[in-house]
Amino acid sequence: MTKNLLLVCAMCLPGVLSAQSERVELLPYGDMERWTTRIIKESALLGGATKEVYHLGPEQTINGAQPWVRESSDSPWGGSSVWASPVGIDKVSVTVFPEEREPGNRCARLEVRKETCKALGMVNITVVATGSVFLGAVKEPVKNAKNPQGKLDQGIPFTQRPKALQLDYKLQLADQLVKATGLRSSEIEGKDNAEISLYLIQRWEDEEGNVYARRVGTAYHKFSESVAEWQNGYRIPIYYGDISNEPCYTPEMALILPDGPRYTTNSRGENVPIQVVGWADADAQPTHLMLRISSGDKGAFIGAVGTCFWIDNVSLVY
Repeated sequence: MTKNLLLVCAMCLPGVLSAQSERVELLPYGDMERWTTRIIKESALLGGATKEVYHLGPEQTINGAQPWVRESSDSPWGGSSVWASPVGIDKVSVTVFPEEREPGNRCARLEVRKETCKALGMVNITVVATGSVFLGAVKEPVKNAKNPQGKLDQGIPFTQRPKALQLDYKLQLADQLVKATGLRSSEIEGKDNAEISLYLIQRWEDEEGNVYARRVGTAYHKFSESVAEWQNGYRIPIYYGDISNEPCYTPEMALILPDGPRYTTNSRGENVPIQVVGWADADAQPTHLMLRISSGDKGAFIGAVGTCFWIDNVSLVY
């Protein structure tokens, strides 16, 4: 079944409004069909392995350790697969992969993986890396593990008011949480979940380069159970205005997010936090869209190693 036919079938499910009263629009590269492959050789000190790093973007191959810059392509997507170069030592972390869903159709596989860095044959650093894709970019090369959110440039210009996010997904959750922050790795109690967060904001910048925002629209969903079969046309509603007293509200929808502020690049080229100062009116028009799809919800360096979250046909519903 082709992807276009899948989208049509999803719109025909019981309880869904007719095609005459709504439209479903794929985000750019949201069909997960086209990927850029970067081929990067790690430093000889780490063994000199050659690895492939995948990004949603034009079908092309880039050789060598070069930053993935979203302005150089028409793709709005960034991801957790990155090139790091602390003290000039090249290291690659790969947690996002293209995968064949059926003959002729691809999807994305987001994994929670344990990345081990060996120097001269000895294990020096071990970290847990959670696979994710988001609208934005990573500031490469990554130089250290401090302030992970501060290394991301999140959000894209966007002025529309969709009513829902729609995608196809399936999920395999691993059981054991692992915390690995560098020199230490240990099993911990708790449960990991895949998650999707979407925030529509009104954003502006002051004369000092500080970036502020008001929240226009909010969507969040936690996936807490494994699902072996594809769930096509799954929808997550977007709520507008101040929802802090509504039944749908969860801590992940707060103005001050549990894992810290999101960052963006200001007009001076500096990566700065987006300071959310309040809720916008329910009928306000956004200036930017922020979307993150992740195979884990525990933040940096913690996850259930082996979890896989497959996604496809990421769209907005109007």
